[in-house]
Amino acid sequence: MSIESREAAAALSDIEDIVRRVRQSRIYQLASLLLIMWGALTFTGYLVTWFSPRHAVYAWPAVYVVGIAGSAAISVSNRMRSGIRTFDIRMFAALLLFIAFGIFCCWLGHFGPRQLSTFWPIYFMLIYTIAGLWVGHAFVAIGLSIIVLTLAGYFFIGDAFDLWMAFVNGGGLMLGGLWMRRS
Repeated sequence: MSIESREAAAALSDIEDIVRRVRQSRIYQLASLLLIMWGALTFTGYLVTWFSPRHAVYAWPAVYVVGIAGSAAISVSNRMRSGIRTFDIRMFAALLLFIAFGIFCCWLGHFGPRQLSTFWPIYFMLIYTIAGLWVGHAFVAIGLSIIVLTLAGYFFIGDAFDLWMAFVNGGGLMLGGLWMRRS
């Protein structure tokens, strides 16, 4: 029994489509865990900033340390379960370079607290949006939504900006993570 070249091409196209959807599903599954974790941590950081501004200087470094450690743990767990490496030394170096550049921009710009609370979510959501161009539209939707709501809050919310950002950035990441679980 033989198949025609047209049937073989259609079968290969179907296989490629299935591989693409499985890959996207795995990426979304891992990203959803990371988004939910970072969303909860970010939500907590903004609430500390809102309710006790003088403790924000301690809260945010704690958010970053716990977040990076949690990201590494989720990545290792994913690798052990699936055998696929998702976080390696190149990813770690890229993250460090990304953060170092952000710190340099903040130093160069002499940002105040409100500007810092606006810059960092937009800066991180830029990466989600760019990544979404390759790995899935959910990343683009999450990134652009948080960027637009962050800018709206910056210009229109006033003194409740940190509380706004707890829900927009932290809540947005958690909702995005839950949405990705369904995709």
